Amino acid sequence: MKYLGLLVYIIVGFGYGNAQIDDRLEKIDSIKSYLSNYKTLDSISIAQEHYKIGELYRNSLLSDSAYVYFQKAEKVFRKYNLKLEIAMTLYGIAVCQTYDKDYTGSESTSIEAITLLESLKGNHNVNRYKAYIYNNLGIVFNELEQFDESIKYHKISLDLKRELDGDFLRSIGLSKNNIAFAYKNSGKYDLALEIYEDIFENKELINNYPSVYVLALGNYANTLYLSKNFEQLPALYHKALKICDSIDDEYNSIIIHQHLAEYYNDIDKKDSAKYYAYQAKELSEAYNNDDLLKSLLLLSKIETGDKASNYLKEYIMLSDSLQKSERLKRDKFARIRYETNKIEQENIQIAKERKWLLFTSIIVIIASFLLYVVIYQRNRNKELQFIQKQQETNEEIYNLMLSQNESIEEARALEKKRISEELHDGVLGRLFGTRLSLDSLNMNNTAEAIKTRSQYIDELKTIEQDIRKVSHDLNTDFVSGSGFIDIIKTLVETQTLAYNLTYNLQHDDTIVWEEVSNKTKIHIYRIIQETLNNIYKHANATNVKISFKLKNNVICLNMTDNGSGFDVNKAKSGIGLKNMNSRINEIKGAIKITSQKDIGTTVTIEAPIS
Repeated sequence: MKYLGLLVYIIVGFGYGNAQIDDRLEKIDSIKSYLSNYKTLDSISIAQEHYKIGELYRNSLLSDSAYVYFQKAEKVFRKYNLKLEIAMTLYGIAVCQTYDKDYTGSESTSIEAITLLESLKGNHNVNRYKAYIYNNLGIVFNELEQFDESIKYHKISLDLKRELDGDFLRSIGLSKNNIAFAYKNSGKYDLALEIYEDIFENKELINNYPSVYVLALGNYANTLYLSKNFEQLPALYHKALKICDSIDDEYNSIIIHQHLAEYYNDIDKKDSAKYYAYQAKELSEAYNNDDLLKSLLLLSKIETGDKASNYLKEYIMLSDSLQKSERLKRDKFARIRYETNKIEQENIQIAKERKWLLFTSIIVIIASFLLYVVIYQRNRNKELQFIQKQQETNEEIYNLMLSQNESIEEARALEKKRISEELHDGVLGRLFGTRLSLDSLNMNNTAEAIKTRSQYIDELKTIEQDIRKVSHDLNTDFVSGSGFIDIIKTLVETQTLAYNLTYNLQHDDTIVWEEVSNKTKIHIYRIIQETLNNIYKHANATNVKISFKLKNNVICLNMTDNGSGFDVNKAKSGIGLKNMNSRINEIKGAIKITSQKDIGTTVTIEAPIS
């Protein structure tokens, strides 16, 4: 059963015949079939199709079904906060509520939709739906008999429509008709007639959209009737009926037949009044709505006796039935809106919880990162402290080594001095005395004695010279500057003996090690130690050659083994090599490693003296 009222005319401007409604129902079936065959559609696409179905049901005046699909679409649009789509859906719901006389609900829904649109940047679609929603608010307030509010909202709608791009001639004509309709209902007949006459002057509107013209013409005739101006009546009504017949506008003909019945009843032409009243009743029975209700009430006034009484009873029964149906629909819609609002509140709560979860997660991540930085920095500081202590320990060890070496050298020097003094003061003294004694014996002038003494004296002189030379050499500090090399020699001897290697150590005497910093000497010492260790572990070598040279104030250390060699490009950089590189970097030096398979490996270190 179809439910259709005068409001449909005011909202959309024309009624729908059975063929038009059937066409829309076919489209609905087509969309449903499309949805069932495409299971992979995303939720937003499905919601958009549900919205289309809701619109088709709304335009077919099946508000119950329209509301169901609008609600399905609204849930998804709200989930993704698609404000324009939400507002469009709310507009469809508001119109359905207006159809079903839930004017308070329609007003509330319309205001919610307008609020959403106001939060969006103005564009064609936003302004278009604003115009539609204000038009619906105008209709709602007209039904609530708040005519000033109705006119205000219709004028806002009209102004918005005039600013839209495209062909909105028909829609503007409907808004003008709605304003005039509100003026008529408020008793301001002159203002209403003025607007209707303005509509009639627009020949393009009349020619292109006869449904709007016949709507305005019927209302214009009714306004004349209400203002007791019968001069053009009933001719205007009959003209409107002819246009209805020409465009198959069945619904508007119901209203015109009712108006003709009222007119003829007022001028006491009962037969004509009955004819048009029965015509209205017959046409409106197909819809079973307010127009049938109005037709029954009209017949109860025109007829007399039992017929009048029966029509009045039918009117009361239908009125009660319609009111009950409307109340049930309002209750049903209220429950659905409550569920929708509840879901929306749940979504808001979920969004808040997600926001707090995100906020908490960010705080935890930042705190974890800061904690990591603190721990890393602390460990780094500990590592630096360890390195510093290691350097201090290396310095201390080296200083102890130097101190020990100095003690040895000092003892050695003392011992040499003692031997020198012993030779000089003891042996040389006695030899000198002997030479003098022999020289004194030279008074014996025999040839043999002279020859013998001369030989002894020469020999003593030779011994004296040798002893002086030895004494001089012993008293010379010939180990000056050789302390670090001795330490290196001790290291090489100890490790090569342990590793079963032979070695060849060469050093350049021009290197003044006393001018080299302890830090540099410690790192050179450790690099030699690590290289010998690597030779033992990986090279399978039997011999190592170590040499120190001075080039352009740069100490060049070269270590070559006769081991198995390796591919330098493919070799992994172990902790030993990393330590060597670290030590070289600390003394601003350079390291180069070359190797050949089955030939050996050469490590070259360059360390500046200063």
